[in-house]
Amino acid sequence: MQDPTQLYRYETDTDPAAARASVMLVSMGGFIDAGRTQRLLTEHLLSSHEHTVVASFDLDQLLDYRGRRPMMTFDRDRFTSYEDPSLLLYRLVDDEGQPFLLLAGSEPDYQWERMVEAVTGLVKTMHVDLTISVHGIPMAVPHTRPIGVTAHATDPRLIAQHAPVFGAVQVPANWSALLELRLGEAGRDALGFAVHVPHYLAQAEFADAALAGLGAVAGVTGLRLATTDLAAAAGLNRAEIAKEVAGSDEVAAVVEALERQYDTFMEGRERPSLLATSISELPSADEIGAEFEAFLKDVAEDDSSSDQG
Repeated sequence: MQDPTQLYRYETDTDPAAARASVMLVSMGGFIDAGRTQRLLTEHLLSSHEHTVVASFDLDQLLDYRGRRPMMTFDRDRFTSYEDPSLLLYRLVDDEGQPFLLLAGSEPDYQWERMVEAVTGLVKTMHVDLTISVHGIPMAVPHTRPIGVTAHATDPRLIAQHAPVFGAVQVPANWSALLELRLGEAGRDALGFAVHVPHYLAQAEFADAALAGLGAVAGVTGLRLATTDLAAAAGLNRAEIAKEVAGSDEVAAVVEALERQYDTFMEGRERPSLLATSISELPSADEIGAEFEAFLKDVAEDDSSSDQG
């Protein structure tokens, strides 16, 4: 492997020792980010908290430009701008002056393992104790009910308040997940939150999911993160969604079907729901699988009935 430190450079006015922080958030896209959860959360943090750039990565070594072509502006008879992709390590400060790091930008197309080594080196240099990621996943749930969060971590003690929902499954890899795996193998703490986004909003902005992700990060780290602007955006977003739903009988029928299924699933059971974010006792793995499959089947049948109607 080539020298991982050649993938990045410190900013000339940055002393790595002085930029240390115990928490690092990783926001680098990946296979999926339903509701644009990660992007909204990242933009909010950078707009709401004082920050500086600690290091920048050489994306010419990491990106497939033809696979993800950056945008350019052509004005009448000439090119006037180019949206230069970036991958930066920021140092932010929370509302009480506590520093934390944010690695944000384009997910690498190439050299994943070398990039993992590079970031692991930065984790050591910056004395990072906990690495965290947040993204959205589409789920058959309505936007009118509490938002669920699925947690994963290198050590179960990090997410003791979250119980697993699924058994062993194979999913397409993403770089942030690989980083979490490798950090765990190296004996370092890392965790992630997958926020449940209604499947019909997966391609739209769903600020409530970003707000839930922000709360999850604050809860596990103790950071005092600004919420006012994101909460306001979520309120406006909620109103826009309600307007869209009210304007379409078909969409309204789908949401109502999901609400019925969600409420039925949540009510009248002595054991906790599969969608709960805090579970102290769980049924067996077979019971979990059977109930979840039945839930999805009922939703699909209700959707089909709504379409026929």
